[in-house]
Amino acid sequence: MERHLIYELHSLTARMDRSADRLLMAECGLSYRRFLALLMLGELGTATQRALAERMGVTEPSVSRTVGVLAEAGLLDLRPDPAGGNRRQLALTADGKELVEKGQQLLELRFEQLIARSGVPYAVYAEHTRLLLEALEALDVSVQKR
Repeated sequence: MERHLIYELHSLTARMDRSADRLLMAECGLSYRRFLALLMLGELGTATQRALAERMGVTEPSVSRTVGVLAEAGLLDLRPDPAGGNRRQLALTADGKELVEKGQQLLELRFEQLIARSGVPYAVYAEHTRLLLEALEALDVSVQKR
């Protein structure tokens, strides 16, 4: 049976996500999904749950559950939004920032090892990935304009 690149990329991404999940659970006690929430919040700085949900591409109720678990673990702070209403501002705690840094280092090292094992130079892979992401972004923008 012939395999197609799109399915191979999907398989690669799914396997990498599972591998990241196992690594982060073993080393940090945190799922990859929760790690991504912390990582994206770190990139956003202080943000609302809505902004984090949009950044992650998930629903607000999904983020609300994740935020509750992460806040209870002491990895992020929840504060009332100065703009009022029921919105809350989210920010990483010092422990959250430390965990993001540790997780990024673990994942990057593992990925560098995978790339080296494949025989593809890291810089080449990084450049091709960047080009694909830019092309996809341009395609998404053109579809949204229709």
